[in-house]
Amino acid sequence: MIRRLYDWTISLAAGKYALWALAAVAFIESSFFPIPPDVLMIPMILATPRRAFLIAGVAMVASVLGGILGYAIGMFAFEQIGQPILESLGKADKIEAFNERFNDYGFWAVLVAGLTPFPYKVITIMSGWTGMPFWTFMVTSIIARGGRFFLVATLLWKYGEPIRYFIEKRLGTLTIIFCVLLFGSFYLVKFL
Repeated sequence: MIRRLYDWTISLAAGKYALWALAAVAFIESSFFPIPPDVLMIPMILATPRRAFLIAGVAMVASVLGGILGYAIGMFAFEQIGQPILESLGKADKIEAFNERFNDYGFWAVLVAGLTPFPYKVITIMSGWTGMPFWTFMVTSIIARGGRFFLVATLLWKYGEPIRYFIEKRLGTLTIIFCVLLFGSFYLVKFL
């Protein structure tokens, strides 16, 4: 089923309403849809590199707005909607432990999830459920989603098709390594 959904999402990139499709996918991916907006962004930018930053901007705005929906699901409908979504992602067994520590690292949790392949919807729902301050969530979401989408757009705009494989296969891993190094640096400065 996921493969058919992926293929359908890719087919949207070629349509005349591709920007609207991207906005819809970015919006719903932030709260429940399993396919990330990058799947649409990459072919759209490769087809029209001059629109790379417009495409990234649409993805960022729609993703952050969708994040507000995820936050609201966590805050107002966690048991009815949020918990089943997290269970479908295999995260239900970690909810309680995650909740205890989440707001201690809330800014960083949203930042890392927004930049990496970690499902952003998990963080949006958990941010609402744990009562993370809304403006902390919003500012961090804008930084994280903007950073991710504009990085992809910049790489594709500058390097085109040759960088596509790198983005699809390695960007998530490199972002995770960057975050580990960033946290490690903060840890060393704070405790050493």
